[in-house]
Amino acid sequence: MLNMLHMIRLDYLSCVLTVAATVLIGKKLWQGWVIAAVNSAVVCVIGLRTAQFGFVPANLLCIAIYASNLASWRPKKQSE
Repeated sequence: MLNMLHMIRLDYLSCVLTVAATVLIGKKLWQGWVIAAVNSAVVCVIGLRTAQFGFVPANLLCIAIYASNLASWRPKKQSE
């Protein structure tokens, strides 16, 4: 399993996730925020692997913003 993680090109994965999140958010689908949060986690891993540690706090902040946006975009349950 660990060898498989080393084979994955995280930059390409992040690229695909960025495009998917942008399309879904553009269509006003809340799932886009989930994909954006996963992408930010991938960017954190890229930052750690490449010793570009500035990516980590920035993307952790983004994950918090995505969680907030997800909470506000989710459909409200109607009380009967």
